[in-house]
Amino acid sequence: MTTISVLLVDDHTVVRSGLKALLGTQPDIAVVGEASSGEEALDAAQQHSPAVVLMDLAMGAGMDGIEAIKHLRQRNPKQAIIVFTTYDSDADIVRAVDAGAMGYLLKDAAPEEIFAAVRGAVQGKSVMSAPVASRLFQQLRNPDEVLTPREAELLSLLTEGLSNRDLGKRLFISEATVKTHLAHIYAKLGVETRAAAIATAIRREGMR
Repeated sequence: MTTISVLLVDDHTVVRSGLKALLGTQPDIAVVGEASSGEEALDAAQQHSPAVVLMDLAMGAGMDGIEAIKHLRQRNPKQAIIVFTTYDSDADIVRAVDAGAMGYLLKDAAPEEIFAAVRGAVQGKSVMSAPVASRLFQQLRNPDEVLTPREAELLSLLTEGLSNRDLGKRLFISEATVKTHLAHIYAKLGVETRAAAIATAIRREGMR
């Protein structure tokens, strides 16, 4: 069994301690380091080379989470970064995804959501907390949206980190049809990745 190494970045010791204890219940997940600021996160990431970084956005003085994400992505593009925060505004979500975050979890997320996000991140899946995904889906149901209803539904499901096969099962369509829909979505939104598609959809809604 491969163990997923995780770095925790949060300026509150109690949050890091609780998250470390929670992740410690999973045999395939190991917390290898902690940091209380963006600057410490960069040093810890270089020292421990974690597969996944759980990153808060606001960390008091110094480098915030967004800047830390940008620097980490520049150093190691393959490193998976998941935002773990109390902030759920569209602007925060877009800034985080644009910076390179693969997932966006709120701190009231259920343990199962956190475990799934960590495991999914190392597989290249983008996962968002249910409230964020729900709001996105409601926005995309607007009939004026450039996406078709089916494309909007598919885009909303991307936030759950589902594979093409799972998307097909959920929508009762073939994997080939899923790939076709995704190609149309990416083309319409002018993006190349799933995370970018989600971020672009949120950004366009915010500009209305």
